[in-house]
Amino acid sequence: MKAIMKKSRRPMQIVILIAVLIIGGYAIGSTLFENDKTKVKIGAPPPDFHLADLSGSPVQLADYSGKALVINFWGTFCEPCVTEMPEFERQYEKWKDKGLVIAAINLSEDTLTVNNFVKRFNLSYPILRDVNRKTERLYGLRSYPTTFFVKPDGNIMDIVVGGMTEAAIEQRVTLLLEQ
Repeated sequence: MKAIMKKSRRPMQIVILIAVLIIGGYAIGSTLFENDKTKVKIGAPPPDFHLADLSGSPVQLADYSGKALVINFWGTFCEPCVTEMPEFERQYEKWKDKGLVIAAINLSEDTLTVNNFVKRFNLSYPILRDVNRKTERLYGLRSYPTTFFVKPDGNIMDIVVGGMTEAAIEQRVTLLLEQ
C-alpha cells in the first residue's frame, strides 16, 4: 500500500508544480505586459467614476470639473489611512475657500463603520462609497492609501501610494492650487 502511495505522489507533485508555474507565469506576464492604455498616469485625466456620498446622493468625477481635486482611496482598517484622514481635514479647512476639493473614496466598508469613523474624526470633506470596488479597479489600486492630485485642467499632477505626512499633503496641495 505504501509503495502505491509513493508512486502516485510523484505525478501529483509534478502536476502541482506545473500548475504553480503556469499561474505564476500568467501573473508575472499580465503585470509586465498589461495594456498601458488602462494604466492611470500622471499627466492624463483620471478615470470617470459614479459613486454615492454618505447620504446616498450620486457623485461623479464631472462634478469636480475645473477644480483642484484630491482623490484619496482609504479604509478604516488601514493605519496610514487613519493617520492621514485628519491631516487631509486640516488641509481641506485651510484651502477649501481657495477651491480645493477632497473626495475620499472608501473601499467598500459597511455604512455604520464609515459613519462612525467620519464622526470620530469630524471629517467635513466628501466621503464617497465604492461599494462594488469598480472604481478601485478602474484606478488600478494595489495598496492603500493611494491618492491622486488632479489639476483644475482635469489632468493628474501626482499619484502617491502609501501614507503621507501633513507637510507632504500641504506641499502637493499648494502646487495643485498654483496650477
